[in-house]
Amino acid sequence: MAERSWSFSKAFRNIFSGPELITEDTWDELETALITADFGPDVSESILDELRAQVDRHHVTEVKELRLMLRESIEDRLAKFDPTLRLQERPAVVLVVGVNGVGKTTTIGKFARYLTTFDRKVVVGAADTFRAAAVEQLATWAERAGVDVVRPQQQGQDPASVAFQTVQRATEGGYDVAIIDTAGRLQTKGGLMDELSKVRRVIEKQAPVSEVLLVLDATTGQNGLAQAEAFIEHAGVTGLVLTKLDGSAKGGFVLSVQQKTGLPIKLIGQGEGIGDLTGFTPHVFAQQLVG
Repeated sequence: MAERSWSFSKAFRNIFSGPELITEDTWDELETALITADFGPDVSESILDELRAQVDRHHVTEVKELRLMLRESIEDRLAKFDPTLRLQERPAVVLVVGVNGVGKTTTIGKFARYLTTFDRKVVVGAADTFRAAAVEQLATWAERAGVDVVRPQQQGQDPASVAFQTVQRATEGGYDVAIIDTAGRLQTKGGLMDELSKVRRVIEKQAPVSEVLLVLDATTGQNGLAQAEAFIEHAGVTGLVLTKLDGSAKGGFVLSVQQKTGLPIKLIGQGEGIGDLTGFTPHVFAQQLVG
């Protein structure tokens, strides 16, 4: 993460490369930058109020000090959520959920690759059987990641049975982690949540579900969060994965989405390559965000 120069830090660059002393213009520009970076009005106002109080209390006058204070404020807020992946069980079963179009299937491939860098033996399950293309897409990414895949045995196979077979394969084959793809039809389809509940019940006959990761597209910002609310409410989500942060000016969405959902960001995607998914580190992220 630290090696990347993310585009959303540009939102703050003009402020901190301008006049050396804090003026009312500084505060106006900072508010604009926070909104532009998709922190949302409530979080932006909270950060500004906090910084103004600190500036007054400590008699801060220089913009460079304000920059450090902003970075610390964002880091402190991010650090309230634990980004640790809970994968202690063997096998650790991870359900990956999210609406279509957020990069869910590709994220699974990248996540599998990420786990293999820690010497984890991984199998993925193609339980999004409603889309034939999803099965082939997942198999392609699994091959790139160098991990095994469990496919449906026939077209249109019940997703829960594919999930069951995946966990069975993981248990019998001594795998460390089983990652299961799920259907991503829009949350207005009431049957989707029932299907996810069924998948979970079937899995739990063999092993506990260690994580339920919700994939969000950072470029869609608050709209993406609204689309995903049903998953958060009904799917037992334990953590978030943000994709497409590399070309986004929406870095503030990371903080906004954690505060709104009460869920930690556990992984972030920063590019299109197989290795472009990493764990989330609040300190590094805040540093990259503010510049």
